Amino acid sequence: MQPSLTIRFEQRGAVAWITLNRPDAMNALSETMCAELRDATAHCERDPTIRVIVLTGAGRAFCAGADLKGVFESSAGGPGPSDPMGEFLDLVGGMMDRLRMCPKPTIAALNGLTMAGGLELAMACDLIIAAESARIGDAHANFGVFPGAGGAAILPRRIGATAAKYLLFTGDTMPARELVPLGLVNRVVPDAELVSEVEKFALRIASKSPLVLRRMKQAVADGLEQPQASALRLERLVLDAHRHSHDIQEGLAAFVDKRTPDFKGY
Repeated sequence: MQPSLTIRFEQRGAVAWITLNRPDAMNALSETMCAELRDATAHCERDPTIRVIVLTGAGRAFCAGADLKGVFESSAGGPGPSDPMGEFLDLVGGMMDRLRMCPKPTIAALNGLTMAGGLELAMACDLIIAAESARIGDAHANFGVFPGAGGAAILPRRIGATAAKYLLFTGDTMPARELVPLGLVNRVVPDAELVSEVEKFALRIASKSPLVLRRMKQAVADGLEQPQASALRLERLVLDAHRHSHDIQEGLAAFVDKRTPDFKGY
C-alpha cells in the first residue's frame, strides 16, 4: 500500500483494518479519501493473505457523510463545461460499488456517529458491528441533499420501507442498538471493546474457507435479484462447481481426522 493522507491501513494477520482518518472533519468523505478507500479495497482484493476487511473511523465518528463544504465550494461556480459535483458523486459511487462488490467479507465497525454517506458506506459492507454510543441516521434531508449511494435504494431493502422513510424524512439519528432488531446492525458492543470484539469476530471469519465465503457472498447477492426458484437453481450450480474444490475436500478430511482444516481458497 502507498502512504495515504486520509486513511490508515494496517494488516493484522489475515485481517486488513482500514481506518478513516479525518477525525477533525468527522471523517467526512473527500475526493482524496474516496480515492484512497477505492485503492485500499483493490489492494485487499489482490492480496491473497488478506481474507477479511474491517472498516472503521478515527475519533468520535465513523463517518458523518460527504465533505459538504468541499462539495459546495467545488460547485459554487454554477453550470459550466465541468461538473465538479457530478465528478465527486461518481467517485463516491464508484468507491462504494468497489467495496460492495469486493469478493472478500467486509465488516463496518461503527465507532461513533454514522450518517448520510457514512450510513451508505456502512451499508456497502457485509456486516455491521457498532459501539454502544454509536448513532446512525441518514440526514440528507437536513441539507436538501438527495442520497446517491444507497440511502434511498438500499436502506429500505435492509430495514423495510416504513423504517427507512422515518430515517430519510426526519434526518434523525438513532442509537445503534435500536437498529439491531431491524436487521441493519448485527451486534452492539461496549465502546471500549469494539476493536477487540471486531478483531475476534473477523479472525473467526478469516479462519473459514476463502473460496466458500466468496461463493456464498456472490450467491447471496445474485439470489436477491432473482425469484426464489431461480436462486435455488443457481445455488445448486455453485455447489456442483464447489464440490470439486480443494477446500471442500480439506474440510471434510479435517472433520473425519478431528483436526483444524487448512483452507487454501481454491
